[in-house]
Amino acid sequence: MITKWNITIPELTGKAVRRAYVYVPDDWKEGSDVRYPVLYMFDGHNVFFDEDATYGKSWGMAKFAESNNLQLIIAAVECNHSPDNGRLSEYSPFTFDNSKLGRIKGRGHITMKWLVNTFKPYIDKHYPTLPDRKHTFIAGSSMGGLMSLYAVMRYNHVFSRAAALSPSIWFATAQLDHLLSHAPIKKDTIVYMDYGSRELGFHWNMKWQYNRVASKLLERGVMLDCRIVPNGDHDEATWEKQIPFFMNTLFYDL
Repeated sequence: MITKWNITIPELTGKAVRRAYVYVPDDWKEGSDVRYPVLYMFDGHNVFFDEDATYGKSWGMAKFAESNNLQLIIAAVECNHSPDNGRLSEYSPFTFDNSKLGRIKGRGHITMKWLVNTFKPYIDKHYPTLPDRKHTFIAGSSMGGLMSLYAVMRYNHVFSRAAALSPSIWFATAQLDHLLSHAPIKKDTIVYMDYGSRELGFHWNMKWQYNRVASKLLERGVMLDCRIVPNGDHDEATWEKQIPFFMNTLFYDL
């Protein structure tokens, strides 16, 4: 069962409306005492429905969950579609300069404060969640992948596991390095991270930075599942194919 409704995020876009989505296993019954882990995801419009997806192709997360009888709640929120780099700003924890785009004001820290302090409490109140850290995960791709890394490090007391698919780790490398090196994290933290082989050449420092981020995570004691996806591209079709891999990591030994 997927519920879709309109919300606002005043801290980011005032009264502008965007969509929120929640998937709950179909076999859950009202009044039941069964409760589920929760996976929070970025780019909610791309998570479930092709008709809502930016490029007409979603991840199909509900289809995967249903076909595998996955005992999991999936909560996701639509990104900012403003042509004035709205998504880039809301999904970047760091302010940075780009030769083509100019200065991008990073508001990812505001996005995460809202998700942790407003959206998560709402989901925990209205749905049958297991709200503790052990059963709270986060995932995303591209800028959402960067945000997932940021979330599991900066809000490690909230999220125990994260999946970062094709994370945008090619910019603001000094700020990201500082976060990975100094954020207080627990030793049971689990991260899945991948990158498509066909996208490794998108940025001149991509291979170097991918290796550096993986090494930093391992140095901090993170249990890391790290992959290069054969023939993987930077798109929803590739990320959909990785669902079995990252879901296995998120649920492993839970």
